[in-house]
Amino acid sequence: MYELKTKENDHSVISFIESVESPKKRDEAYKLLDIFTETTGYQAKMWGPSIIGFGSYHYKYESGHDGDAPLVGFSPRKAKISLYFATGDTEREALLKDFGKHTSGKACVYINKVDDIDTEILKALIHQSVAFLKERYPAR
Repeated sequence: MYELKTKENDHSVISFIESVESPKKRDEAYKLLDIFTETTGYQAKMWGPSIIGFGSYHYKYESGHDGDAPLVGFSPRKAKISLYFATGDTEREALLKDFGKHTSGKACVYINKVDDIDTEILKALIHQSVAFLKERYPAR
């Protein structure tokens, strides 16, 4: 049976950020920690070894696969900073048009630094993702 690798755990968010090699990436992580905490109202939690997540939801796919995931989150990776938002949300693309310098994948939006993006749009993306996931996966 498949076991989800990225689970919420009790590891320290601050210890994780302090372990980031690049001082610039550490500073960016602290900026994002403040923005995500203030915007969501949730306490930051570690998900797996390297994702800082906020809130959580339980999903179940038609295949029967289910699990828990953070509503939103980020990870200060070596190459770029990964921002995690809801997949399948059509509103995301509209918000990303004026977001600033970024690239995106299915679930992630990648940035180099917070100064490259519009933080008001980041806050809107966070709000939109949380609302979308809470509507799609109501609490049991």
